[in-house]
Amino acid sequence: MAIGSGLGSQLGIAPETTYGTFVAPTSFLLPVKTSLKKNKNTAQSAGIASGRLMQLASGRVLTTRSAEGSIDLELTTRKMGLLLQALMGTTVTPTVLTSPAYSQVHTLADTADKSLSIQVGVPEIGGTVRPYSYAGCKVTSAQFEFEPGSIPTATFEFDCQDVTETPPLAAASFPTGITPFVGAKTAIKIGTFGSEAAVVGVKKATVKIDRALDTDRFYLGGAGLKAQPVSNGFVGISGTLSADFVAKADFVDRFVSDASFSLVLETVGALIGGTNYETFRITLPGCFLDGDLPALDGPGVVSGDFPFVALFDGTNQPKIEVISSESTLA
Repeated sequence: MAIGSGLGSQLGIAPETTYGTFVAPTSFLLPVKTSLKKNKNTAQSAGIASGRLMQLASGRVLTTRSAEGSIDLELTTRKMGLLLQALMGTTVTPTVLTSPAYSQVHTLADTADKSLSIQVGVPEIGGTVRPYSYAGCKVTSAQFEFEPGSIPTATFEFDCQDVTETPPLAAASFPTGITPFVGAKTAIKIGTFGSEAAVVGVKKATVKIDRALDTDRFYLGGAGLKAQPVSNGFVGISGTLSADFVAKADFVDRFVSDASFSLVLETVGALIGGTNYETFRITLPGCFLDGDLPALDGPGVVSGDFPFVALFDGTNQPKIEVISSESTLA
C-alpha cells in the first residue's frame, strides 16, 4: 500500500502515436503539483408535462467531455525532453557531443501530432492509488521562472481530449541521478543573435510561451470528444526581466530606442563529458522591451521591471536547448 497522501502519488507521461489514443507511461516525472481536471458538459431537457414542477432527472444528458490543467515542476538536469517537444513542436533526437553528453535542440514549429498521454496516480487515505489517465494532451502554454535564491521552475498548461480510470496504474520507475538546476547559476545574455553577452543586475526572469490552439473542435459524430486542437493564431512569447539599474545601455537604452536584441537565459549544472555541462538554455531572437524608465522610489537601489516580447527576426527561430546524459527523450 502507498502512503495515503500526496507523498504516495506518481506522474507518468508518454508520447502518443495517434492523438487521443492512450499510451502507458514510459517516463515518470517529479512534479511539485498537478491540477489536471475533467470537464463535462451537460444538457437538460426542457420538455413540459402537465402538473410537473421540476425538470426530469432522466432528461439530463452528458453532451461533451474533455480535460485540462497544469503540471508544475522544477527545472531538472533530466526528464524535460518530452515536455519540451510537446511545447515547441520539433521532433527531436538527442545527438551525442562527448559521451555521455547529449544535446537536444527544440526549435519552434507547429505542434500538429505532438500530443502526450499523462497518468496521475492519486492516493486515497487508505493507501490505494487511483489512476487517472489523460489522453490527447496538448501543451497550450509553458512558463519558466528564474531567481538567484531558488530552483528554476516550469509550469506546463494542457488541453486534453479525455480522462478515464480504465487503464491500470503503471509501475513507476523514478529517475536516478537527477538534480535540479540552481537559479544562481543562471546567466542572462543579450545582444546580436549568436554573439549575446552576459549582463549583470537581473534579479528575476520569466519567460512564457503561448501556443494559440483551437481547443473547441467538437463535431457531430465525435462521441462527445474533440478532434485534435490545431494552431489558429500566432505563437506568443513574452516575459519580464526584473533588474537593478546597473548599466543604462543594457535595458533602458534598448527600451527608449525600441531596438531589437536576442535574449538568452542559460542555467548550467555539473560537468558531463569533455567540456559539456548539464545545460538548459532558452534563446529568443527578435526581442523588444516594453515598460518604463526606472523610477526613483526612496533611498534604496533603483530597480525596475522590463517586460519584453519576442518576435520573429525573419531568420532565426526561438529554441530551447538541453544538454544532459539522456540519449533518448524522456
